Amino acid sequence: MHIPVLRDEVINYWLGDRQGFYIDCTLGGGGHLRQLLEHLSAEASILAIDKDSEILQQTAATLSHPGLRLVHGDFRDLDRFLTPEEQGQAEGILMDLGVSSFQLDIRERGFSYHEEAQLDMRMNRSQPVSAADLVNQLSPAELTHIIFTYGEERFARKIVRAIVKYRESQFIQTTTQLAEIIKQAVPARYRKEKHPARRTFQALRIAVNRELDALEEALPKAVQALKPGGRLCVISFHSLEDRIVKKFFIEQARTCICPPRQPVCNCNYRPNLEVVTRRGIAPGEDESEFNPRSRSAKLRVARKIAVL
Repeated sequence: MHIPVLRDEVINYWLGDRQGFYIDCTLGGGGHLRQLLEHLSAEASILAIDKDSEILQQTAATLSHPGLRLVHGDFRDLDRFLTPEEQGQAEGILMDLGVSSFQLDIRERGFSYHEEAQLDMRMNRSQPVSAADLVNQLSPAELTHIIFTYGEERFARKIVRAIVKYRESQFIQTTTQLAEIIKQAVPARYRKEKHPARRTFQALRIAVNRELDALEEALPKAVQALKPGGRLCVISFHSLEDRIVKKFFIEQARTCICPPRQPVCNCNYRPNLEVVTRRGIAPGEDESEFNPRSRSAKLRVARKIAVL
């Protein structure tokens, strides 16, 4: 079931001119956009993007607005999807990062370690490399780097040793195969906490879909797409994503780029953004209890500054 995370908070910052131009970079189940459409007039225009053609098609059937345009693609290519008239005119842009509820809930997509399925994890199933390819073909060093860096998994080396040993005799092709390998590799005392495969599956998903690279490419393009006063809203679900967003917002909001030891600023540097949510917004207790998938979410918002 798709439940939009931080729904009211997102609408509060995303919504501006009811006749304006809006961009949803990660449509998914359309929960946030559906809520936004209730506040927009018929004159508004909306660009909705998703890299998963199956989810895009399914969600499109549930949305209705005369100004809605749907695009199958990666938000890293946002600049290519805008018409000349839309360039620099967005009232608000939303990026809801990570895997969608639809993808998690469809067993055969291979995102979940709870269900038996082919080890896939591709958000765009037309791309050539799946999670099974990474697990079975990467060198131990490459695999360790992915699991340790993207999953922040303390037992990355143990897990990779177990994977390498297993794949010497047979191909790792299902989610439950991999989950059991990980479970046996992790010390018993840690198996009683959150599922031991959680971080490794996250890391593989990020690597398969090149999610962090896409985010770093998309953020500056989103700023360019905004009109002065327009807002960029980003929901992240783990520290790596949030770190990228936070760092980007801080850099874009700098008022000086002079060397640190220079006594007087003479750079005349003008910031591109004003950070609206300094600490980020997390779900409240009620939402976290009602929707456990929201617990790690954090919303950050920045406003584009007019060039004087």
